[in-house]
Amino acid sequence: MKQFFVTGISTDVGKTITSAVLVEALEADYWKPVQTGDDSDSETISNLISNTKTVLHKSSYSLKAPMSPHAAAALDGVYIDHNKIQEPKTENHMVIEGAGGVLVPLNDSDTLLDIIMPTYHVVVVVKHYLGSINHSLLTIKWLLLKGYDVAILFNGEPNKASEDIITKITGVPVLGRIGQEATLTKEVVKKYAEQLRPALMAW
Repeated sequence: MKQFFVTGISTDVGKTITSAVLVEALEADYWKPVQTGDDSDSETISNLISNTKTVLHKSSYSLKAPMSPHAAAALDGVYIDHNKIQEPKTENHMVIEGAGGVLVPLNDSDTLLDIIMPTYHVVVVVKHYLGSINHSLLTIKWLLLKGYDVAILFNGEPNKASEDIITKITGVPVLGRIGQEATLTKEVVKKYAEQLRPALMAW
């Protein structure tokens, strides 16, 4: 069974919709190790998928404030120990959604990178904005430097100039694209799940 870790080049680039599409494509389980903010990404995933096989696993840490995990934990009087973040046991594929980017701090010394296992396939969600090329290259190059198997998923409107240079410099494969959608529904998620399933299974 495969484990896919979904991260992004910044916040609000589409990690959760990407996670929903991957979950639906593989009928995979879903786990968000560290949840920040009152809005539950697990609930969002539940509302966007159609299959009945997926199990939504409980977060290791659920923090109230919509902030970086280390700051949200401090407000809640909690210390995030990355050694206590244990992947749930399952015989199914697993989609793991990160919080923010790969170097978001969990505490004074550890970052999200410390909970990405070497065996994970890492999906980097890229959305175009001023500065996104730099953010994309930094994220992908750092993951490659650490030895991870990395692929890109573009989210939103295409930008050929940006996409060409990101893929040329990094050399990583592109799984596909989730287009700009007016509304996100189960039908929309299912559409992209069907498109991406072959690439995910072949990876």
